[in-house]
Amino acid sequence: MDQPREGGLLAWQFRNYPKGHRDRRNLAVHAATAPYFVAGTCALVLAPITSPWLTLFAVPAMALPLVLQRRGHRLEVNRPAPFRGVADFAARLFVEQWITFPRYVLSGGFSRAWREAGPSGEQRGPA
Repeated sequence: MDQPREGGLLAWQFRNYPKGHRDRRNLAVHAATAPYFVAGTCALVLAPITSPWLTLFAVPAMALPLVLQRRGHRLEVNRPAPFRGVADFAARLFVEQWITFPRYVLSGGFSRAWREAGPSGEQRGPA
């Protein structure tokens, strides 16, 4: 059931990321929402030392991207691997938003996937 994650979570996720991020609509959702998740995480960490009211921004800023990205992933031919539990869900989520997606953008993977996807999401370029 559980396939090994050779190289650890970071390597496994980055290696498999292009397969599950090929639809332009999903890519657009990620580009629009990942920064909100990061901002929400920062706000949640800062809330206890600044103002508890900051959590009113933090929680929705972290939750809404998850809902929207889940919908975006439903547009993909290749769905994400099932989660192994709550800890795996949390780890994969934080790693994707904080490390893997920014790395995907900076490495050129995002722009390559965008170019290879047709306007309605169908893949045009190499698999």
